[in-house]
Amino acid sequence: MEWSPVQGEGKNAPAVFYTKKVRPTVTSPTKSLCCFNVHLFISQNRVSCPGVHSERLKITLMSCSVLLPPGQWGSFSLPLSELYSLRRARFSLGRNFMVLTSRGGHPLPPLHFHRGGTRELLRAMQRYIRLAPSPVDGRLFLAYPHDSGALSQSFDELFIQDPYATTFGGFSKVTNFFRGALRPPESPLHGCTPAGNHAPHTADDEPGFELITCVQLGPRPTVTRGQPLDNWEQFLDSEGRVTDPQIVKELVFRGGIIPPLRKEVWKFLLGFFPWNSTAKEREDIIRVKTDEYFRMKVQWKSVSEEQEMRNSLLRGYRSLIERDVNRTDRQNPFFSGNENPGLTLLHDVLMTYCMYNFDLGYVQGMSDLLAPLLFVTQNEVESFWCLTGFMELVHQNFEESQEAMKQQLLQLSLLLRALDPELCDYLDSQDSGSLCFCFRWLLIWYKREFPFDDILSLWEVLWTRIPCANFHLLLACAILVSQRGELIGSNHDFNSILKHINELNMKLDLESVMCEAEGIYLQMAQCKELPVRVQEVLGLYVPSSSDEESPQSEPKETDGLLSQSLARGATACQPSNPHATPRPPPTYP
Repeated sequence: MEWSPVQGEGKNAPAVFYTKKVRPTVTSPTKSLCCFNVHLFISQNRVSCPGVHSERLKITLMSCSVLLPPGQWGSFSLPLSELYSLRRARFSLGRNFMVLTSRGGHPLPPLHFHRGGTRELLRAMQRYIRLAPSPVDGRLFLAYPHDSGALSQSFDELFIQDPYATTFGGFSKVTNFFRGALRPPESPLHGCTPAGNHAPHTADDEPGFELITCVQLGPRPTVTRGQPLDNWEQFLDSEGRVTDPQIVKELVFRGGIIPPLRKEVWKFLLGFFPWNSTAKEREDIIRVKTDEYFRMKVQWKSVSEEQEMRNSLLRGYRSLIERDVNRTDRQNPFFSGNENPGLTLLHDVLMTYCMYNFDLGYVQGMSDLLAPLLFVTQNEVESFWCLTGFMELVHQNFEESQEAMKQQLLQLSLLLRALDPELCDYLDSQDSGSLCFCFRWLLIWYKREFPFDDILSLWEVLWTRIPCANFHLLLACAILVSQRGELIGSNHDFNSILKHINELNMKLDLESVMCEAEGIYLQMAQCKELPVRVQEVLGLYVPSSSDEESPQSEPKETDGLLSQSLARGATACQPSNPHATPRPPPTYP
């Protein structure tokens, strides 16, 4: 059952064949599966699996097997034009298997490859169709006709390459690809419904999302930024404890932190130091965490080349890290040049994180999160533990299922629908309502959209979690609403929308965007008829009176910060949901 290439057919060989041999396998006393070697025939427009008695069984070139319930010994045949996706997977013992899915959403029986050969199969299929690796799942390939032009750049080319060198063509095609990767075939992205459409939900609807209709939000408060935090000592008591962490967070949210203080304050914002720790306790924390870091570092440092050859996972992490380190923020002097020690630190911290969180390991984009931390702390150990704190906030963005990214795009759709239904309707009409062009914004928290110095200011604001945990979604709303005149007025189509959004890179004014985002929050917070699901996204939802004693009904920490702006309030509205109590306007003590 060895794989081998087709002999004597040349480049114009019309087909690739796989052997098939019956071998029953019993998996349990009560359930029997039939495992047999499958003979696949790939012609110019069809992939087929003949039945057991096919005459083609005489040809023995390559080997795989399929598991079917007892009695299902028939063949399957699928036109390549109907192939939607192909997923490669691997058992813990190393054996590969593959699942083909039709455009109707129906998976074919899994194909098990005992002695390799999945790459040969992919190469054979790519003679007739384009198989593009999914940006959200490295083992998933989506099928396109060769002439579709659906994809010309991969996930890492879009997210990791220098943004100045990323062309619109690649961005458009990969974003187009995101829509297919995030949605099943023939299934719309649910969760936001055009205003006035009261069609009932179906079983396929995304659970947990309600119909969003137009609401009267009232005027948007004007917001201004404040001065940065510039006196750290005044917030420390005689033993070095932070006396009022909430005031510190509010000052950081309002104006950021002056650069000389970032190295110290960031360690509190990211959980490296507890807010109530004394100066002596922090010295002990540094000593303990330093020992812990180097114990993890020596784990991968001590792996020999021979060991690594037998550890494909570690080898894969190292390869990705080495590739990404060489193209992360190279325009910054801290990482520029071929012999820069900053690159070594970037590499070592990321490799050690693989030891710390081996389930997640390294995923492309994480180097973008570490680089600013390393730049500010100028310390290998401290940057590592700050990274672990940052990843506690965003690790779900990098998980293989990408459910968190899908959820954030749905939440963004909810917010934008409530904020500007006309813009949402226009984006829907141009097949852009899924907002997948915002994927990179949310994945790495706008790292590629603003200059490096602005990212330092933006991230410290987001780490405060004020006024809500989803403030990064409000930033996206602010950017999109600021572009509504250009998008709608210029009658952009799908491709030109992508082109316009891509061209915003490094051109946005961060202070204006943050002020507008906070104004949007205050505008929505004042509306008493705001849909419950939107309230939940913003952290404004208060349970009904029967649940008033629950912890969720307690006032939020941001009430004092936001009360003065809310006092400028919008017009009052009546509640539309009798079972929900809108949050009252917060007041100062």
